[in-house]
Amino acid sequence: MQSTKMIEIYNKLLEKLGEQKWWPAETPFEVVVGAILTQRTKWENVETAIHNLKEHNLLDPDALAKVDREKLESLVKCTGFYKQKAERLQIASGYFAENRLISQMLIGDLRNELFSLKGIGKETADSIILYALNRPKFVIDAYTVRICNCLGVSGGYDRLQERFESELPQDITLFKEFHALIVKYGKEFCNKHKCDECVLLS
Repeated sequence: MQSTKMIEIYNKLLEKLGEQKWWPAETPFEVVVGAILTQRTKWENVETAIHNLKEHNLLDPDALAKVDREKLESLVKCTGFYKQKAERLQIASGYFAENRLISQMLIGDLRNELFSLKGIGKETADSIILYALNRPKFVIDAYTVRICNCLGVSGGYDRLQERFESELPQDITLFKEFHALIVKYGKEFCNKHKCDECVLLS
């Protein structure tokens, strides 16, 4: 897949769906919380949990790190696996409360720091890096893998990420839009098996 083809795919998705301006969050820390809560659940459930946290003034790393665990579990229960997520949220919150200048780190070091936090893998870490910290790291999710496979581009997380990052301009806004468009397209077309309507296959 050449760079012109990648840009062409981006342009086709943009023409079909319009700008997404994703991730929907009021603060960078809200993105961190959303990235952890969205694991293995629908975004609608995450929105409910974030609303609950806002109602209790807990969308702050210091406050979230110190809140009673059982209370936190009740507020994020709607996202499933709530005991695990409550624990992971508090671990991550404690880290961000103590490391306010994390965004100034080299991306490789930053990624390794995030990997060291319980429950944060590649997709979650890269979502935080791109959407919360505004650094150029392309997020690979299940929709990205699925669409790439349909287009004859195979590979695991690292291989696909390398291709996106090497074949696209290092533009943070473009990375965000492209990933958001892929997610939107995956939900509206791939999940509903609308292959005969696919603008990419055509």
